[in-house]
Amino acid sequence: MTTSTDRPRWRRDVSVFLTGQTFSLLGSMLVQYAILWHLALETRSGAVMAVYAAVGFLPQAVVSVFGGVWADRLDRRALIIGADATIAATTLGLALLLLSGYDDLWLLYVAAAIRSAGAGIQTPAVGALLPQIVPTDKLMRVNGINATIQSAMMLVAPALAAGLYAWASIEAIFFVDVVTALIGIGLLLLVPVPRLVRPDQVAGVRGYLADLVGGVRYVATTPFVRWVLAMWGIVFVLIVAPSFLTPLMVVRTFGEEVWKLTANELAFSIGMTLGGVVVAWWGGLRNRVHTVVLTTALFAVLNVGLGLSTNMWVFFGFMFLIGLGVPFFSTPTMTVLQEKVEPERQGRVFGFVGIVMAVAMPLGMAVFGPLADRFTIQSLLVAAGVALMLVVVAGVALPSGRRAIAEAAVPESADVSPLTDEPARQG
Repeated sequence: MTTSTDRPRWRRDVSVFLTGQTFSLLGSMLVQYAILWHLALETRSGAVMAVYAAVGFLPQAVVSVFGGVWADRLDRRALIIGADATIAATTLGLALLLLSGYDDLWLLYVAAAIRSAGAGIQTPAVGALLPQIVPTDKLMRVNGINATIQSAMMLVAPALAAGLYAWASIEAIFFVDVVTALIGIGLLLLVPVPRLVRPDQVAGVRGYLADLVGGVRYVATTPFVRWVLAMWGIVFVLIVAPSFLTPLMVVRTFGEEVWKLTANELAFSIGMTLGGVVVAWWGGLRNRVHTVVLTTALFAVLNVGLGLSTNMWVFFGFMFLIGLGVPFFSTPTMTVLQEKVEPERQGRVFGFVGIVMAVAMPLGMAVFGPLADRFTIQSLLVAAGVALMLVVVAGVALPSGRRAIAEAAVPESADVSPLTDEPARQG
């Protein structure tokens, strides 16, 4: 375990890194909202939304298989920069094509697929790089601060995207994404990242394949990692995928005004921001898995409430509460993997996190998307909430769940305040 005394300049490095990632994230979110709203308003089709989810996530699943290995073998900072640059170039090309009059739907799908592939490289690299510049005893709170920043961007991005989309054009949003990517790359170049020394690394194709097989074997034979990834995937299938349809539900049920779509995103984002602040200050329960399980059960209840809402403002209220819970699920999940997995394996493990995220979303949308054209989205949200509650009960009752809870226990001295070295408040 490394401490803050081992890395005297860690606050400066983390601040620069998170600032660069914030700019990059803002541009990506603007593009995400613009395309999502464009498809919802222009097609009003659940099937189209399902296709977009597939092309936007499946390439990440495929590339993450290799991206995780690269993150454990190559310069993680260079991988992040390369992925950002590729995504920015793709977005710029799409904007120029649209300005030239090419507006076929497949162009948006191709761009989404390339951006997804870039995320397959970037996600494991970022997840594995953060512990290299952050002391171990600060990880939970830095992850909480990162979640707060991301949530704050989710407050800014919908409003900015709505303004640009309504007053300018979707192409203007794409150009903004290119600029923010360049800013993010420039700031990341200022962050020194310690070289990861791996005495077991073997050069060449044979060594690469050995790392790939070793990563698969590690995830498959480590019960704790396997359980955490399973819970992550189930939440994405049963909660994240149906929530992907909430803009379509707003359009169908409450009206197709852009401000209502914006309010839907803002309610969720305000909740996420407040939740991130609480996690960053409090640090969550000392046992990370306790926090994950309790939050997952809360998601199940709130999803049922979301589906039963007939009033638009009540609906937005439940979206706020779901957003409030997101940092209490995602932050301890990422932190416990960073704490428990050896540094030389973290790239591959976070590669599998990316695979789970990328596969679970289109898998869920493959089911919920077509169903949304036959049944009400409200009924699908209720069904998903009930199913998730059953999963939570089974997950805790099974021996694997009890072992995961036991293994996630953190020693009393492991977590301290991000600003001082005094023990932090714990639940």
